[in-house]
Amino acid sequence: MLPDLTAIRTEYARAGLDERDLDPSPSRQIEKWLRDAIDAGHPEPTAMTLATASPDGEPAARVVLLKGVDVRGLVFFTNYESDKGKQLEQNPRACVNLFWVLLERQIRVTGSVEKVSPEESEAYFRSRPRESQLGAWASEQSGVLEGRAALEASLAEVRARFGDGEVARPPHWGGFRLVPERVELWQGRPSRLHDRLRYARIGEGRWKIERLAP
Repeated sequence: MLPDLTAIRTEYARAGLDERDLDPSPSRQIEKWLRDAIDAGHPEPTAMTLATASPDGEPAARVVLLKGVDVRGLVFFTNYESDKGKQLEQNPRACVNLFWVLLERQIRVTGSVEKVSPEESEAYFRSRPRESQLGAWASEQSGVLEGRAALEASLAEVRARFGDGEVARPPHWGGFRLVPERVELWQGRPSRLHDRLRYARIGEGRWKIERLAP
């Protein structure tokens, strides 16, 4: 039996967040907090929840891995024919959330989504371990499987097809870039009076910083 969930409490008191602490660039601020999470030994520091919606508004969320961040946005890779790939094709808007519980911090980014260039997808695919490259061919991501054996058989077929040669990038596999319109930083504080500061885009390369009620 579960314990009383209403009695579980965590008091956040590690740090505060002031407007003067923020870099004028949200991408540089994301990089700073990401570096802090890596240096702190946070498990899966690049893991982020990606929220999408179908054209008729049905929401979906899952964890993906952040593989790039710069002034253009945040990059992740996937099968374009997966559920998230199809949703982003039909409704190219999304929100991601990175939560670093050890640092009592989270970042939420909302904006439009675009595919990265084939060259960017190719470069990242080439950097992946060979087994991950083979897996991109073997798995019809989000499709229904009869069982684990079917997936293993598909992997064996792919492994035999490529042999010891180079594994080509599947045409249905590549990257997406989330282009930020709003970037919110959250720092846990005592008594649930958290600090929430938000970058809001007001023009090309121009942002205003707003404080939000916790």
